Amino acid sequence: MIDFILASTSPARKKLLLEAGIKFRDLAPGVDEDEMVLRENPEGPANLTVMLAAAKAAAIAAKEPKALVLGCDSALYFEGEILGKPLSEDVAAARWRQMRGKSGLLFSGHHLIYGPAGTEVSLATSTEVHFADLTDAQIDRYVATREPLQVAGAFTIDGLGGAFVERISGDYHTVVGLSLVGLRKMMTDLELDYLSLWR
Repeated sequence: MIDFILASTSPARKKLLLEAGIKFRDLAPGVDEDEMVLRENPEGPANLTVMLAAAKAAAIAAKEPKALVLGCDSALYFEGEILGKPLSEDVAAARWRQMRGKSGLLFSGHHLIYGPAGTEVSLATSTEVHFADLTDAQIDRYVATREPLQVAGAFTIDGLGGAFVERISGDYHTVVGLSLVGLRKMMTDLELDYLSLWR
């Protein structure tokens, strides 16, 4: 059986894998994302998310060389700007006042490393997200829950924020932060069987 490790502590990604019937361990990669972005200055949301996903996967693969390790990262591309985690209530509220009634592209970068074969592959997926036209009071109430502070783009689709996503065009799991379709395709590229991950 493959020892599959998610190089992330994201509750949403862990819940997604559990619901997909996948057996896995999760480990914190300990990557300084902000420092890396400043140093490398990647161009565009696809390159940024793949770069960070690869760094997270590599950090865990170095400690777990016999495992299959998946790193992930997400960012919202909105009106020409890449938006990560807002971290503060003021930033989250300001973003929602910009985003309401509009749409953006949610990018999720993935990087998969299979230690035993010394192989790896990257993939970026994107999904268009259409946001509800919320009132100021609704935005303030949502931000006060603190849910949007630690997630890319200041929203979740699988939590409280799901009511504020009018519709999406593309892969739902990309918006959660880990494309299952993408994972299956990457495993195929590495000549591995996705079904071997099932519990």
